[in-house]
Order: sequence, then C-alpha cells, then structure tokens
Amino acid sequence: MPDIFFIMFFLVFFLVLGTILLNLVRGVSQWNRNNHSPRLTVEATVVTKRSDVSHHHHQDANGIGHTSSSTTYYVTFQVASGDRMELCVGGSEYGMLVEGDFGDLSFQGTRYLGFQRKV
Repeated sequence: MPDIFFIMFFLVFFLVLGTILLNLVRGVSQWNRNNHSPRLTVEATVVTKRSDVSHHHHQDANGIGHTSSSTTYYVTFQVASGDRMELCVGGSEYGMLVEGDFGDLSFQGTRYLGFQRKV
C-alpha cells in the first residue's frame, strides 16, 4: 500500500505543474489573440489609473533572504460609446497620463500601443 506522503506529494506536484501549464497556455493564447487583432486608434478619455505592487521573497543557497518588488501599471480609458477598457501600460506612460486627458488611444486587442493627447 503506497505511503500517504507519496500520494500527497504527487498530487501537489501535479497540481502545481498543471497551474503553471494552464497559465502558460493562457498567456500564449492572449498573445496570439492580440497579434491577430487589428490595430485600432480611437478617441478616448483617461478615466482612472491604478498600480499593483507585488513583493517577492527569495532565499539563496546560503539561506540569505532577499526581497524585491515589482509594480504593474494600469490605465482605464473610456471611448465615445461609453465602453471602458483597462490596459497595462509602462511606468513612463503611466506617469505622463492624467485622469481627464482626452486624445487618441492606440491598442491591439488588450495590448496598449500609445496615447496621443489632444489639446
């Protein structure tokens, strides 16, 4: 009769492996959909901005711990039809955009391509 430890080990191992593979497939699928989407430029208004900071704790072979963090920036745009879309943008773009800005938003699927402010 197999030991319960080995059964649990393999269950957890395959659960983690399945989660990693599922996320990989989703990422490649989204990348492919974006590549096959048309590049669009529409008039839009910057509605809101937000950032997501994630902290990572690492430990090297000597047992010394390291902490790092990364920030992901998001901007929500509203187009003339009233629809809103939240797109991930780079840090420099995030800093240049202000809520209420109006201009031409360029995107491809869920991929942000740029925003040209109108005066």
